[in-house]
Amino acid sequence: MHELILLRHAEAQPAPPGGQDEVRRLSGRGEQEARAAGEWLKKHGKRPDRVLCSPSERTCATANLALGELGRTPSMLTATEIYNATPGELLALLDQHGDANTVMLVGHNPGIERLVALLVEGRSDEFRGMPPAGLAVLHLDGPLEPGNARLDAFWSP
Repeated sequence: MHELILLRHAEAQPAPPGGQDEVRRLSGRGEQEARAAGEWLKKHGKRPDRVLCSPSERTCATANLALGELGRTPSMLTATEIYNATPGELLALLDQHGDANTVMLVGHNPGIERLVALLVEGRSDEFRGMPPAGLAVLHLDGPLEPGNARLDAFWSP
């Protein structure tokens, strides 16, 4: 893997009282944010070979709307381990997909923002910085290890 695109899900509606978090849907604004993320990816020539997505409603919708803007949609794999994942768990999942040149992972905070910190800075403690529909594009010159990535781009709606 030479490039990793991390996308946090777009703005979601609140869960109804007693409702499950996994079934929260995108808000109207979230749908616009997800499309804008896809437009940014297209404008900057970022085309993932493989997409890993949390199975929650809001992440799948974010991924589908963003990828829809690219014209060519790579296959999307849902991975239950992304939901509520630690940076270490996300790293273990990404290790299984090292054969792809560009991987996009669509998930949740705090896992996504802490993964950015771990890969770029070598630490993952209390890093805050991935707003809804935020994108981080990381470049890897070597193995997928803490501190071994360069942040090439960051975008948020």
